[in-house]
Amino acid sequence: MKPRSIFSRLCALVTALLIMSCASAFAAAGTDWENSVIEVEGMGVAPVNARSAAQARAMARRAAVVDAYRQIAEQVAGVQVDAETTVEDMAVSSDVVKTKVSALVQGARIVDEKAVDGAYTVKVQVPLFGVSKSVAAAVLPQTTVKEPLPAPTAPKEASVPAAVRNTGSSASAAPADGKAIGGYTGLIVDCSGLGLKPAMSPVIKNGLGQPIYGYKNLDYDKVVASGMAGYTTDVSRAARAGSNPLVVRAIRVDGGVNPVLSTADADRVLIENGATGFLDKTNVVFVR
Repeated sequence: MKPRSIFSRLCALVTALLIMSCASAFAAAGTDWENSVIEVEGMGVAPVNARSAAQARAMARRAAVVDAYRQIAEQVAGVQVDAETTVEDMAVSSDVVKTKVSALVQGARIVDEKAVDGAYTVKVQVPLFGVSKSVAAAVLPQTTVKEPLPAPTAPKEASVPAAVRNTGSSASAAPADGKAIGGYTGLIVDCSGLGLKPAMSPVIKNGLGQPIYGYKNLDYDKVVASGMAGYTTDVSRAARAGSNPLVVRAIRVDGGVNPVLSTADADRVLIENGATGFLDKTNVVFVR
C-alpha cells in the first residue's frame, strides 16, 4: 500500500479544523506558470452561532486561512517536476523533500485578505522559483557535475529551421555549412496545439529522441532562481527570449512535457547557442 503522504495528512488536519470552526469554505486555486507562482484564494463564512461580530470575523478568517493552505498543499503536490514525477511523488519517496515541502507549504505567504458581507477571503502565494522558499528550491536536487550541451548531430547537413522558412527569409540567411548566423538572444519553441504541460525540469529533444537541453546542462542556482524555461500562450509575451529570438516549431511532445524538434532544427539551435549562449542563460520560452 502506498504510504500516506504529507499532503493527505495535511488535508485531514484541514478537514478537522474546518469542522471545529463551523465555517464554510470555497475553493479557487491556480498554478500560474507564466508568472511562476502558485496563488490560491481561500474563503470562510462565519457560523451563525458566533457570540459577537468580532468572533464571527475571527472564525471566518480562520476558516479562510485553513482553506487557502489546503489548496496550496494540493497545488504544490500536483506540480509536475518532469515527465514522470510530481512533487508529491518526490515527497513520498524522500524524507528530505517531504520536510522541505512541508516547510514551504506552512510558510506560504498571505498577500491579501478582506472581509465582505460576512465572509472572509485570504490570498496566499508560493513561488515556483527562487533561491529560497520556492518549489524549485524544495524539490530540485543539486547537480554535482554540470554536463556540457551536446554537439549537433550533423552540422554540415543542418537545414534551414522551420521558423526561418515560415517567415519567408532567404535560405542563404541560415547557411547549411554548420556555421552560426549569430545574434540570437534566446529560443522560442512553438508547441501550440501539441498539448504541452508545464514542468520544472523539461527536456528539449531532437527527432532522434536525444536530449539537447536539460536540467543537468545548466547551472543549478540559475535553474532554481528562474527555471529552465518560461511558459506562455502568447508569443508576444515571450520577453524572456530577448529581442531577437530563434523561433522553432516542435514536431511533437514527449511524455507530455518535453518538446521534440526536428533534428535539423535541433542542430540549428545548438549551432546558434554556440555563438551567443542563450541556452546557457536559460533564455528559453515554450509557447503552449
